[in-house]
Amino acid sequence: MYRFSYAEVIEDSSRDCRQREYELFDRAIKLMKAAEGMPSQSREMIEAIVFLQRLWTFLIKDLGHPDNGLPDQLKGQLISIGLWVMRESDRVVRGEHNSLEALIDINTMIQEGLK
Repeated sequence: MYRFSYAEVIEDSSRDCRQREYELFDRAIKLMKAAEGMPSQSREMIEAIVFLQRLWTFLIKDLGHPDNGLPDQLKGQLISIGLWVMRESDRVVRGEHNSLEALIDINTMIQEGLK
């Protein structure tokens, strides 16, 4: 029978969560790169934006939960980034522009922080 300390289980759980988040960002970034330059109402663009907005909706909700253990300042910064991502992606859907470069860049930076 294996025995693990509580700290080991929590550390593994945290590492697993970060890995899942990393993979979700990877998927969002790949979708955005595939949609880059496409019309705002193209299937590729809509798929990328819907996935990105769902990801950030989940993250913002999680960051705002009282049980989230991140420091308050970091949570606030990530929520601000998430709100910017939502506004910027809405602009793409409305056809104000179809460049995803800034969204790709910021999400890549967040993903790199999960390593």
